[in-house]
Amino acid sequence: MKKPSANRRDFLKTSALAAAATSVPYFPWSTPAFANDEANSRPRIGCIGVGSMGTGDARQHANFGDVLAVCDVDSKHADRAKNHDGIGKGKADAYGDYRKVLERDDIDVVSVVTPDHWHVKIAIEALQAGKHVFCQKPLTLTLEENKLIRNACRKYSDQAFLVGTQQRSTKDKFLRAVNMVQKGLLGDIRKVTVGINGSPKGGPFPVAEVPENLNWDMWQGQVQPVDYREKRCHYQFRWWYEYSGGKFTDWGAHHVDIAMWALNKNGEGQGPVEIDGTDVKHPVEYKDGHAVVDDSYNTSHDFSVINTFDDGIVMDVTSRGDNGITFEGTKGRIFVNRGKIVGTPINENWDKDQFDQEDLERLYKGKPAEGHKNNFYRCIAEGGLTVSDVFSHVQAMSACHLSAIAGRLGRKIKWDPKTEQIIGDEQAASFIARERREGFDIPRV
Repeated sequence: MKKPSANRRDFLKTSALAAAATSVPYFPWSTPAFANDEANSRPRIGCIGVGSMGTGDARQHANFGDVLAVCDVDSKHADRAKNHDGIGKGKADAYGDYRKVLERDDIDVVSVVTPDHWHVKIAIEALQAGKHVFCQKPLTLTLEENKLIRNACRKYSDQAFLVGTQQRSTKDKFLRAVNMVQKGLLGDIRKVTVGINGSPKGGPFPVAEVPENLNWDMWQGQVQPVDYREKRCHYQFRWWYEYSGGKFTDWGAHHVDIAMWALNKNGEGQGPVEIDGTDVKHPVEYKDGHAVVDDSYNTSHDFSVINTFDDGIVMDVTSRGDNGITFEGTKGRIFVNRGKIVGTPINENWDKDQFDQEDLERLYKGKPAEGHKNNFYRCIAEGGLTVSDVFSHVQAMSACHLSAIAGRLGRKIKWDPKTEQIIGDEQAASFIARERREGFDIPRV
């Protein structure tokens, strides 16, 4: 695959930085930075996966550049995005094979909004092709994939990569909670409860004829092929461990991520050392960590998985109670979710917990606080890590994957976050990686 020329990349960066110099102290990226530039200076975007979530992401990307290509293994999705007034505008090329997008020299940015089991393969190949990458959460399917994508981002460090965990850009709730915890306004944190709800129950679902508009073989990707059932595909893929991690990764990618960020435990070599999955139920029978039937949702609907860190802090990843995060410290407790942030310390520390410029720039890695994709396109122009970078995200994903593994086996497992190995449990360690279907391997860079 050819990479965009160095001249093209330099032109994009120079154009955006010249515009940035006209404002003090930052270019107003709330007004898309490239959108009013000449056509040859705006980012040119390819959107891979344009179903429900992919459509929303594609519309947001289109605020910052021109969508030249859309791709989906469901031709109805691709055709809809191609002709959408806010995406392809009838001019974008539509493909059923993502490689056609990556092969194009005139694509600068790739948006990956596929089912989870495709994320890392496409993202790494996009980096190899010289693209900047936005990829929806959860970024990885396995612990092994954490290492693969992290290594790729190290190698291709001049390309921006943003993970779609938009809670990292929610200033008035999640960033405020992170700021309070990190400032010590709750005292020493003893426990964090991460409420992520449980997966739905469903099935048995009948085998069905594959719709003419769907390439079912390509949709399955690295996973061993099975009969088509409508509830295995599109949005419902996340309730099957074959393609995702149920709520452990669906909502865990959001709330576990915020919890570990607040605790300053999302750096390489950090993470839980013991994960207790004894209090986990599944909607179908399990044997040796695998569902014994293949016609029903199989991710956990009822769980409380206790993650213990080396300093004694406990993180309960649970389906019980309200969706959101509770931080409990020696000086108080707060609860935060997408709708509110509450707790006695909120009122008592109103002045102390308000952001100053230094606080916000610290959380944004030296960038100004702004919208999620605004930050992405700023980093394309200016360089630097995005607010939701791969390196910290995969640390949270380790806790999510470990919670799922412990829950599937129904026992405690030990984890060494420095070597990234499961200790003393050969069966549990076998879940670190998966055998991939021939022809769908992930590049190792």
